[in-house]
Amino acid sequence: MQFVHETLPQRVVFAPGAAPTAVAAEVAEVAELKATNVMLIAAPTEAALADRVAADLPVAVRHDEVVMHVPVETAERARKAAAEAAVDALVCVGGGSTTGLAKAVALTTGLPIVAVPTTYAGSEATNVWGLTDGEVKTTGVDPRVLPRSIVYDASLLSSLPVEMSVASGLNALAHCVDSMWAPHADPIDRALAGEGIRGLARGLPAVAADPTGLDGRQQTLYGAYLAAVAFASAGSGMHHKICHVLGGMFNLPHAQTHAVVLPHVLAFNAPAVSETERRVAEAFGSPTALAGLAALRATLNAPRALRDYGMPEEGIARAVAPVLAAIPADNPTPVTEENLTALLRAAWEGSDPA
Repeated sequence: MQFVHETLPQRVVFAPGAAPTAVAAEVAEVAELKATNVMLIAAPTEAALADRVAADLPVAVRHDEVVMHVPVETAERARKAAAEAAVDALVCVGGGSTTGLAKAVALTTGLPIVAVPTTYAGSEATNVWGLTDGEVKTTGVDPRVLPRSIVYDASLLSSLPVEMSVASGLNALAHCVDSMWAPHADPIDRALAGEGIRGLARGLPAVAADPTGLDGRQQTLYGAYLAAVAFASAGSGMHHKICHVLGGMFNLPHAQTHAVVLPHVLAFNAPAVSETERRVAEAFGSPTALAGLAALRATLNAPRALRDYGMPEEGIARAVAPVLAAIPADNPTPVTEENLTALLRAAWEGSDPA
């Protein structure tokens, strides 16, 4: 029980059905923002939703160039737009790519962010940023990118397709699993991650069964938030290192990549950490961690194979060296070129992770 845990400073508001009022309050009063010139960041597909959320905001400029994995040149254009409009706060409405773009602006400007998530990505609760230059995705940690405030409104996710809800929710679940053994994982992270797994395991089947119902989406948002808080403290483990390399190298969809890779990393690491495996199993309410995840994935008809999302077969060999270089040295199971190749091939094929 000897460890150091840092809790990130952030205000979190759960406001089902009340995002416009809650966001306006955060921008005007909370955390000494008192912003009067807001940059609203939302993808074109989220424009109508962003209009609702920002109805009571002093919006100086809207920016809708949201690109997956946040290319460096996209970030530069957003930074330029923020500077030209002399904005004093950023409000982002959308998923992980939208939050990622707001973080890219905050990274160089220090502007505060109020995040309004419309997926279960979890980026809004971390101080982690990511930028892609060509085929290389670089990530880092900086306190400037941590959103000052988050407003969670489950009603904003009611139109999120079930297929995307499943992939995004499993991405959140990956935050929980990585937080069990990542480089800085501690007992508090594991407690948060365990409760996050419980929330996601309850919420996601409810979302799949009743896509427009709020109860399942609220439970899933709760789990996704806890997952992200745990991940922000524990750091990035094997799972996320693999997905960041693959995502940047092959421009793969973020959530689906995480959903596919997760069971393979769990099967790879779980045998080496019996106590942690037991924690995950208990959170699933299952005899084993892998069985619990497999049962959930079967219920959700989860994504299975990387080849379904555009990764070429020859990419397996190309990815091995950069993934090996990125994986933490203290990963529970030693990683070699041979066993990593086998893991990537299984994820590419969609083979049984067991």
